[in-house]
Formats: sequence, structure tokens, C-alpha cells
Amino acid sequence: MKIKKVLIANRGEIAVRIIKACHELDIKAVAVYSTADKMAMHVLQADEAYCIGPAPAAKSYLNVPALLTVAKAVQADAIHPGYGFLAENADFADACTSAGFIFIGPDGNAIRCMGDKSQARMTMLHAAVPVVPGTADLIHYIEEGELVASQIGYPVLIKATAGGGGKGMRVVENERDLKKALHEAAQEATRNFGNGGVYLEKYLTHAHHVEIQIMADSFGNVVALGERDCSTQRRHQKVIEEAPSPIIDTVMRRKMSDAAVAAAKAVQYCGAGTVEFIVDENKHFYFMEMNTRIQVEHGVSEMVTNTDLVQTQIRVAAGEPLPWSQEDIHIDGWSVECRINAEDPSNKFMPSPGKITAYVPPQGEGIRIDSCVQAGSEISPFYDSMVAKVLVKAPTRAQAIQKMIRVLDNFHIEGIQTTISLQRNILAGEVFREGKMDTNYLEEHLDEYLS
Repeated sequence: MKIKKVLIANRGEIAVRIIKACHELDIKAVAVYSTADKMAMHVLQADEAYCIGPAPAAKSYLNVPALLTVAKAVQADAIHPGYGFLAENADFADACTSAGFIFIGPDGNAIRCMGDKSQARMTMLHAAVPVVPGTADLIHYIEEGELVASQIGYPVLIKATAGGGGKGMRVVENERDLKKALHEAAQEATRNFGNGGVYLEKYLTHAHHVEIQIMADSFGNVVALGERDCSTQRRHQKVIEEAPSPIIDTVMRRKMSDAAVAAAKAVQYCGAGTVEFIVDENKHFYFMEMNTRIQVEHGVSEMVTNTDLVQTQIRVAAGEPLPWSQEDIHIDGWSVECRINAEDPSNKFMPSPGKITAYVPPQGEGIRIDSCVQAGSEISPFYDSMVAKVLVKAPTRAQAIQKMIRVLDNFHIEGIQTTISLQRNILAGEVFREGKMDTNYLEEHLDEYLS
């Protein structure tokens, strides 16, 4: 292993996860932190830790010169971006490489190609991967959007080409509202991403969000590690994920996996990535986007394939071939994940920062808690509100759901409000249990799960 020391350009749960992977590979882990995170868990667990700026992310975790300065000072071999922050920033990947560091992720060209959603659509069309009907390129004139919308039929979905997390996204039900929605989506995209480019797709109702986890090495090998169903969403944010998907059979899994592998090969991908698809009521699947990083929900794929994706990320970045072929990957059992956020569902999901006064996570076989907090930890208002990811594994889906309900019932957190009760209610509901939770259902029936 030519990587001996990794600087982790991130914080929170994913930084803790990467530190664990580094230590299991006998690699030194270097943490960076803002003044707000001085006593954070990733700081305490790393071999070395350095302050890179004040609390606002723009002055710390997004400060590329500061990150590279620390990496040089500690003589790091590689930089791991985690997810969020700079993880899908092509310029950062290039800057790391130019400064002599191994970037643990795909190169800047792959990130650019897949990070620009409009360009990614065109790339997938050339690779014969099915895409949702819509505009071939960005919308430059309202007439372009009107023409395509009339051809594919309403409702349509406006999406920001540089977007994510639901920003710059609008559902439009009729031609009367299209012009205003295009203007608002472009403005929101400009504010959030510095890029106001938008395009248009057919809006698929009662659809499922199913994504394929892939891993690729520098020798041209790409392996698909099954699918995850992420259809339980609120405002385009994932709430519960599971692997495999309750709507996918063996034949469809193979077809989607083949499409995901083709997508990765089309951009000469290397590292961990996720190809996201939308699946309609007739079980037709369409490419949505590719996330060129490790995903928040990677753990459910690890649990059902008995792999370690973060360790493998590091190994392939170091120039090693994949440790397994496609024939080695088998789906074993069922895994469910709940994202526990510091939010108050009963008060319009208002953030709930503050000190955690009690924190007693459940333990047992088939239970995994990926977290960055303990009793006494502070949930900062400056960053993402996720407190922990709770994962379970069981032989069947019904058993996994029931196990997760028991785990949530025994997850004791005080001092802040969390989303635990909401997630428990969703899991106990008939719609989720029957695998009928589409991407719109929770949003449309939210009040039923808040009581």
C-alpha cells in the first residue's frame, strides 16, 4: 500500500467512517476542523488534527488553500473528500492532483462530466443508457421548454444542471406556470451553485428512486454492487434507504447494473460512485444522475454484499485492482438505514441544534450505528443536522423492518429533537411494509406519520 497517510477534507460521521477505514488499513488519518468542531469526534479519533478556520464552511471546510497547506505540512500521501463539501468539486480534485496528492475519488474530468447533469444526460444517451424524456440540452429560451413540454406532456420537472438536494428543482403541472417556474429555478440554482443552467424532464408520478452502487479501478474494471431503494423522501431528501429494492427482481437488477457499469465506463471512472435511476410504474428505468463520491447510504450496500467500500476506495486510489469481480458479488439478506437528524418534525422540521445530554444507541447482532456524537456533543447550527445513521441487517425485508423498529424504540437521545419517531411511524405503516412508498408519497401524506 503506497498510501501511508490520508488527510480527510471533511467532518462529522463520514470523517469518522474514513478514519476507521484508514486505521484498519494501517494508514495514518489526519483530521481538519473548524473552531466550532474543536472537540468533535473526528478530531479526537484522528492521529493528527489541525484547525483550518472559523465555523462557516466557506472559511474552513471549503477553504482549498488551507486544506492543501495542511496536507503538505503533514506530508500526506492522499486526500479523501468524503461526501458533501468538496467531494464533487472537479477543481478541487485537480488541485489535489496538481499539488502531488492522490485524490481518493474519480479525476476532475469524470466529475465534470457527471456533475453537470445536462452534460451527463447527453453522455448517457451516447452510451445507450436510457434517460428520462426531456430537453437534449440546457434551456436557453422559454420557447424551447414550452415545445418539449408540449411534446412529452405535463407534468414536467425543471432541474438545475449543477444542482442537488432539491435546489433549483420545480414540478410544473401546466403551460401557464412554466415560464415563472423556469425563472425561479434558474434564480435558485444561481444562488446555490453559481450556475443558473436548467433543463426539463418528464415528471414521473408514482416512481421509485433506485440507485446502483459501483466501484471501479484504474485498470478499466467496473463492478456493480446491487441496488438501493431511496424512494422514502421529503423535499427530495432521502429519509430511509434499503438494499435491495422491494420492486426489483433478478433480471431487472442485472439490466440496471449493466447500465450503471456502462455509465461508469463512458467517463473512464475510477473509485466509488452511484448511478441513480428513476423507475416508473411499468418498471421502466431511466438514468437521473451519477454521484461521483461515496454516498451517505453506502452502508446498506456494504451490509448486503459483505464488502467495505471505503477501504476499497482507498485501495483503488493507491493503484490496486478491485478485490472482487462481478461474479463475486452476491446479495445476502436485507438492510435498512434511517438517517437520524436533529430536527423537530412536529415543528415544520425546524433544526434542533444544542448539546446532547444523553446518548444511548442500541447494540446487537445485525445493528450498525454510524455516528459522530456522544453524550456531551454539540450539534452545531453551521452544518448538516445528521446525528447518526442507523443500519440493520436481517435475512428478510420483513425481519429487517421489524428489527429497525425495535432499534429505534431503544435509541435514547436527549437534549435535542430528532426524527426518530417519524421514521418509526413510516416503517410501521402499511405502505412502506408493502414496498409501495414512491418518491412523492411521504410528502403527500406526511401528516399521517406525524401524529
